[in-house]
Amino acid sequence: MNQARCRRHEAVHSRREFLEKSAFGFGALALAHLIDKESAFGSVFPGTRAAAANNPLAAKPPHFTAKARSVVLIFLQGGPSHVDTFDPKPTLNRLDGQLLPPSFQSEGLNLQNLKASEAKLMGSRFAFKRYGKSGLEMSDLFQRVGQYADDLAVIRSCYHDLFIHGPALNLLYTGSNLEGHPSVGSWVLYGLGSASDNLPAYIAITEGNLGSRSRKSFRSGFLPAVFQGTLLRAESSPIMNLSPPPQFDVAEQRMMLDQINVWNWRYQESRTDDSRLSARISNYELAFRMQAAAPELIDISKEPPHVRQMYGLDETPTAEFGRICLLGRRMVERGVRFVQLISTDWDGHGECDKNHLQNSRKVDKPIAALIGDLKQRGLLESTLIVMVGEFGRTPVMQGNLGRDHSPYGFSACLAGGGIRGGKVIGATDELGFRAVEDKIHVHDLHATMLSLLGLDHKKLTYFFQGRDRRLTDVGGENDLAQRLIKA
Repeated sequence: MNQARCRRHEAVHSRREFLEKSAFGFGALALAHLIDKESAFGSVFPGTRAAAANNPLAAKPPHFTAKARSVVLIFLQGGPSHVDTFDPKPTLNRLDGQLLPPSFQSEGLNLQNLKASEAKLMGSRFAFKRYGKSGLEMSDLFQRVGQYADDLAVIRSCYHDLFIHGPALNLLYTGSNLEGHPSVGSWVLYGLGSASDNLPAYIAITEGNLGSRSRKSFRSGFLPAVFQGTLLRAESSPIMNLSPPPQFDVAEQRMMLDQINVWNWRYQESRTDDSRLSARISNYELAFRMQAAAPELIDISKEPPHVRQMYGLDETPTAEFGRICLLGRRMVERGVRFVQLISTDWDGHGECDKNHLQNSRKVDKPIAALIGDLKQRGLLESTLIVMVGEFGRTPVMQGNLGRDHSPYGFSACLAGGGIRGGKVIGATDELGFRAVEDKIHVHDLHATMLSLLGLDHKKLTYFFQGRDRRLTDVGGENDLAQRLIKA
């Protein structure tokens, strides 16, 4: 270090003066999304220097032996049509264009502004066929994913009763239709901690525009904000402000951070009832470590040509979601506990077949590549993959060949995490309106995800506003997990 720099450091004698005079690029250190909420550690960290070792992100043992160590949640936001993807309905196709049968008109289905007596059935425009040794049926929208049919379990009987996007998304993401609840990934991180010291344990990345709906999907709600997901961008540099200030080398940056920590802890010790500084200090430390680990994570330039081809990185329209899925695999390899990949535009109110065809062309090949890549690397067995949307879509026509929302019966696909694939669980009725066999509520799906990670959803609680809260509220059964892992 040169003398001018030494003199500059020596001339600063207090925390306040240091922060006023420095231009050391704290944006690069803190990574704004990691310090968005200063009360990150809340009641977890008491305000003493010794408590710095009490890391709430430290790895924790599961409640019982886990099948999976990490989760990749692929969320098809907007509501993919189950009758066009994973739930074949030959009767619906046979009755295409006919009025809704009287027996269904009297069931009280929510068809929005459409009268049940005027509703016309609309069969799928896509061909279904059997894949793999198991003969699992799915449409040609997911023919690449179909190559891994024997690794997939398709639940065709998911349901809830929330018809509107906002509440339904809240339910799928957080287990509640209300705002302010922790996301699934936050609960997992709260229960198991981090398996990586140098990367965030919970990372979300989205294709398309990031709207308010996507932002809700990785929030920590009433849990301490240290359990919140970290957002990566799909384009350009995935992590903003990652590069350290060019005028400082690593040793100087470490010295600077250590001195700030000394001042911050001194300030904290006189205000033991205020934990905001301990949160900020810990996030500074993670951001500092990320400057070394994250560039390697996001640098896909060294991936071999056959991997680039497998994910469709050099093709249109698979390049963007292919990069997202490849980053997802690299995150799992490096110990990221919960990875959330979001495809944003499955809301097929008009020309549903056109909407779904465009979207499937973006995601089918990359998702299949992710499954296959994890499998060949020996990571699929310890990685639970869940693909789902917030609801399905109606078997009746809306407007110009569109389909409306339908939460009464829809599909979810699971792979890895100890699951024995090539199986179907549950069923909707002959037209695809309602789940009628082995009904799986969203709370059951969440309980199953936790169970495969070794967490008892009834024991994973957080005391808030006078009672113990949990992801599954007062519902949820995890017996589905045992059925999924049986051969």
